[in-house]
Amino acid sequence: MTEVLGETVTYERPKNWLAYQRDMRTDKYDIVFDGPHFISWRVQNKKHQTVLKLPGSLQFVIIANKDDDKVNELDDLIGKKICGIPPPNLGTLTVYDAYKHPARQPVIVPIRGGFKKVFKGFETGKCKGAVLRTTFYAKKLSEEQRATTKVLYKSPAMTNQGISVSSRVKPEARKIIVETIARGDRIPATKNILARFGGKAKAFKAATDSDYAEYYKLIQGVIFGW
Repeated sequence: MTEVLGETVTYERPKNWLAYQRDMRTDKYDIVFDGPHFISWRVQNKKHQTVLKLPGSLQFVIIANKDDDKVNELDDLIGKKICGIPPPNLGTLTVYDAYKHPARQPVIVPIRGGFKKVFKGFETGKCKGAVLRTTFYAKKLSEEQRATTKVLYKSPAMTNQGISVSSRVKPEARKIIVETIARGDRIPATKNILARFGGKAKAFKAATDSDYAEYYKLIQGVIFGW
């Protein structure tokens, strides 16, 4: 970015999640790559503009043990334990979104370390249910592991992770960012981020605010949100 924009761009890794929350609320960052709910919140509250997105979508499932005759639908998990990555992880937020009444929700058992550890917690009996990304459920679990589960709920598909820029980034700079990053695997700077978050994607795609219009509601105006 420093090279193509002709001005200094500094990468900053937040010390922890609380620091990231604080800095995002104070509009410290000019170029941010993260989840659709955060992008939407910044557009809604901090005058950010969406510029790029990863191809594909994000979707999650809530599962239960196939042999658990007492858990066959979402209401059967009200007040029960669900393993999930701690909120504001998007997967866990989709659980809360599926239960609109705050007094009639499951209890999230926070599991750190990714969906693999979430499933392990569920598998070992820590929870009656678990929330997993659909791609993890379909591709990372074995056929035998999936056979021990049943899917109670699949969330609506959401726009994949993306990049927004602050109002301090001028229109001509936004244009350069889109043109540069959308070149994908032809520039070394995007290879690792695409490999980590984009699956088989070869490039980011241009995006607009409308791609993320309603997702801010997952973290704004709710008891665990902002």
